[in-house]
Amino acid sequence: MSSSPNSPFDPAKMPRHVGIIMDGNGRWATARGKTRSEGHLEGVKAAKRVVGAAAEAGLAFLSLYTFSTENWARAEEEVSYLMFLLRSYLRKEYDFYRRNGVRIVHSGNTDQLPRDIVQEIQDVTRDTAGFTGLTVNLSINYGGRDEILRAFHRYLERGAGGPLTEESFRRHLDQPDLPDPDLIIRTANEQRLSNFLLWESAYSELYFSPKPWPEWDREDLFGALAEYARRSRRFGGVS
Repeated sequence: MSSSPNSPFDPAKMPRHVGIIMDGNGRWATARGKTRSEGHLEGVKAAKRVVGAAAEAGLAFLSLYTFSTENWARAEEEVSYLMFLLRSYLRKEYDFYRRNGVRIVHSGNTDQLPRDIVQEIQDVTRDTAGFTGLTVNLSINYGGRDEILRAFHRYLERGAGGPLTEESFRRHLDQPDLPDPDLIIRTANEQRLSNFLLWESAYSELYFSPKPWPEWDREDLFGALAEYARRSRRFGGVS
């Protein structure tokens, strides 16, 4: 686990891996008479705040549901703007990654993504590979069912041999070296997983926040981590 001298949390009660479904950008904007694009821009700013807070807290892994396989069904204008944000910010924040020791990895299907965005993903993952602090898994064009299907195809293509077990299957997921998420957070008062990390979240604790994602900051993340520390995880056993 990464560590931070400023972390107020007991490492023994900290999750290693947190996943966040960053929901509510569009509704936040609409409620304020703004465009959905403005909401997504504020969502990017919130993501940067939360990544910084996660590094401060000493979190080891953070998965952000950035763009789902279902998001292609949105209006063309909105999808185009989301692609613009990805192009603009993937490498623009390199100095931020370096200052905070943030390593970027990616989960998701690159086949449908524009070629320049795939290149940006490859560049930023390569350029941050040596950083040893927080690992941020950007889930871009990601869907849990899609990942499971792609993992099974990889298993068959690689001729793994031997019986198919949970462990042998896991090695073919998008990020097999990341631990399963201990905690899944969803914002904007929605209470479902929406196809996020379906295989990996089998025993994740769930935390639902009424606040829309653009309003999230350090205190919101710290509040979710404090709530996690109060829970007892039994994994089917008894306490």
